[in-house]
Amino acid sequence: MIFHTNKTNRKVQSGFKGRVSLLDPDVSLNNCSFIINDITESDSGSYQLRVNGDSSTKKDDGFTFSPKATVSVKDLTQKPTVMIPPLTEGQQTTLTCTAPGLCSGSHPKITWMWRGTGENDSHITANITEFKTENLSAVTQRHSSTLTFNLSAEHHGTNVTCKVSFANSITTEETVTLNVTYMKEVEITGNTRLKEGEALNLTCSVESFPPSLITWTKFSDTNMKNGTESNLWNDTLTDQQNDTETYLQEESGMGTFSISNVSAEHSGQYICTAKHLNNTLKKTVDVTVIYMKKPVITGNTTVKEGHALNLTCSVESFPLSNITWSILGSNANQLSEPNTDRQNNSGSATLVIHNVTAEHSGQYICTTQHLNRTVTVFADVTVTCE
Repeated sequence: MIFHTNKTNRKVQSGFKGRVSLLDPDVSLNNCSFIINDITESDSGSYQLRVNGDSSTKKDDGFTFSPKATVSVKDLTQKPTVMIPPLTEGQQTTLTCTAPGLCSGSHPKITWMWRGTGENDSHITANITEFKTENLSAVTQRHSSTLTFNLSAEHHGTNVTCKVSFANSITTEETVTLNVTYMKEVEITGNTRLKEGEALNLTCSVESFPPSLITWTKFSDTNMKNGTESNLWNDTLTDQQNDTETYLQEESGMGTFSISNVSAEHSGQYICTAKHLNNTLKKTVDVTVIYMKKPVITGNTTVKEGHALNLTCSVESFPLSNITWSILGSNANQLSEPNTDRQNNSGSATLVIHNVTAEHSGQYICTTQHLNRTVTVFADVTVTCE
């Protein structure tokens, strides 16, 4: 016997006590439907209804109905339902876990756990959890729990598990992964000070979800005064047809472009723009190319006696070169006139000798010193008679 309207009846099996009840306690309504709460596999079997007569008499005038109801209890396969709203960094969010089934009986225990990448399960602390029971009918209930916490970028990719524990050690759980919308700072890596002929490789990256769109641009040298930006398409930089490999727009959150065999024209300010949904961040980096072009001597090398010799040696370089004038096999005093700028680190040096004579004829030497590199050029000066 699993149920008797007389609650003191001792024939009721102990395993069913407190778990079985009539859907309608008033038996005069001729409704003998009943419910078994917290069922387990051991409740599987056949059930029959027996109606007893007047309990005040000793006659056994009860009646057992022949139809049997066969019940087969299987393992719980349903999982909890976890509802996740859109998640954005810096905002408060609430996750809702609903236990499977709509049965009455003992209230289940709902536990929240989360786990980051490579970590073990741990109970969520310093957050708000709330258990809720909703009565859908006289015998059905919906049980749920909410978890409220403030979102950060570190929550992205976190696995959150809702575990529901029923009576008789029956458990079920569901695990979901949090996708948090966030964007961190833009970072640029790569060597920004190079020697002419070396390769420039700049990588712009930004950690975000969803991944940001990365675009590289460069301030145009010709429009620098106006602050004009130019996209790094294949015709933007000199000799890009053969020397440049660019990755200008990447939706992976990282964008790299490279220039092999850099020259002076590649110096300048490069801008990485990261577009993430409705947010745009920029970061700049100044690229410096160390270079030195061939020195050039300008001026008239054939001078009439009594006139002035004026020679200028210039060299385009970065950083600026140190320039020194000298004359081969002659007295250095010939280069000591007040107007002679025979040594300069401004990129050019001018040699001036007034009232030249035949003795000033000879080979003049311009020596340029650029870092650890020295380059020498010559000018043969001839002084003619009137």
